[in-house]
Amino acid sequence: MPKVNVLNIKGENVGEIELNETLFATNISKQAVYEVVKNQLANKRQGTQSAKTRAEVRGGGRKPFRQKGTGRARQGSIRAPHYTGGGVVFAPKPRDYSYSVPKKLRRKALYSVLTSKANENELVVLDELKMDTFKTKEAANILSAIDAGKKAYVVTAENDNVVYRSFRNIEGVDVAPANLVNVYDLVRHNKLVITKDAIAKLEEVFI
Repeated sequence: MPKVNVLNIKGENVGEIELNETLFATNISKQAVYEVVKNQLANKRQGTQSAKTRAEVRGGGRKPFRQKGTGRARQGSIRAPHYTGGGVVFAPKPRDYSYSVPKKLRRKALYSVLTSKANENELVVLDELKMDTFKTKEAANILSAIDAGKKAYVVTAENDNVVYRSFRNIEGVDVAPANLVNVYDLVRHNKLVITKDAIAKLEEVFI
């Protein structure tokens, strides 16, 4: 099993932890990651865009000029797509972009990203992450002490409102409980900051 150092919130090494091979030492599948990220982005789309076709644009009921004898191309309506103010050809309409992918594929992608984080030293394990008050400055100091960089994904074992509210105002930083960890958020952050309890929760939920 791979091992990583465990830090405290001051950035001091306080021990080691063995990582689960299924989560952090699997064969990386870039295709699985691509498919799941594409799926998550599609599911986030609102699909509310809309434009009018020539049948829906107001006006244009009268033939603009007679059919023959003018030397011009015949026209039936000034609301045809080639006219200014006309309708849109194949106009977009509200639709649902969401679709599902197999559970095994989602798990494979998650294992791949977690393994990549461990392999590329983008994983920071904390012994615990507890804060008494809502202090963004204290949260920023913690990230600085553990060298988490500017884009960190902070994962706790359970939903911790104090931690969430302390970190949420830091640009590029997101906080989530272990059971809501997802591939897209892991990919778009440079560092994964996770507590020992959260790793145990990941094993419980995703294996």
